[in-house]
Amino acid sequence: MQKTLFYILLVIVSFSAISQNNEEAKYTLKGRIIDVKTRFPLKSAHVLNLNSVVGTITNRFGEFSISAKKNDTLHISYIGYESIKLKVTNDLLKNDKIKIAIHEKIVDIKEVKVKAHNLVGVLAIDAKSVPASTPTRIHINGLAQAFEIGRPTSRNYESPLAAVFNPVDFWYQKLGKRPKEMKKLKKLRKDDQLREIMEQNFNREIMLEYLSMTRDELHDLLKDCNYSKRFIRKASDLQIVNAVINCYESHKTNKKGKVKKEVIHLKSE
Repeated sequence: MQKTLFYILLVIVSFSAISQNNEEAKYTLKGRIIDVKTRFPLKSAHVLNLNSVVGTITNRFGEFSISAKKNDTLHISYIGYESIKLKVTNDLLKNDKIKIAIHEKIVDIKEVKVKAHNLVGVLAIDAKSVPASTPTRIHINGLAQAFEIGRPTSRNYESPLAAVFNPVDFWYQKLGKRPKEMKKLKKLRKDDQLREIMEQNFNREIMLEYLSMTRDELHDLLKDCNYSKRFIRKASDLQIVNAVINCYESHKTNKKGKVKKEVIHLKSE
């Protein structure tokens, strides 16, 4: 009787191990992205595996292939179209080629105000009329766009309690509790293919997905890190990724420095 129970348990454990290996097995998922109305293929659409942080771009036939496993989530985006998230299932992995149809994005056109600057042709006078220059920007080899440097600014606090509280401390704690997500952000800017995808994106969707933030929270984080409104509005997703990582890393360094000084002070006493 005991031997029979042992064999039954062994079979159950074996089946569970096999099923677990099947779930963890990686496949090459192939597909084609098309317009939902015209059925035309969409060239250069972005496909990103949010779990493994692997990305690719469709060819001129709208075709792509990407490494994926069951329960992974694919983020599919294309300029002017609604982005979608696709859960990878066994049925998708079994198909030789899947068709993914996406909709055009409907954008409300808002009123645009144009402000004129009257110049008289005299440099000394015109210099006063032109808006202040944009914050300092740096260039990274291999990237066409420049990056803004977050600069510390003086803050006016209304109370002693407000002066004690540093908004960046809040974000430092919040991001520090998500080490896996921060690693994925760093991976986004290391891989050439992913850098190209993020450099062309301006929708912040991948950032919000990884950080589990709202768009307003992301903007607040960047403002507290002293990035300008213009940068927050105009920067590509790759620039925003760099801004968030740089803000977190610099604050992390400052925190470590403060802790180290306190320890030395205690030892000296």
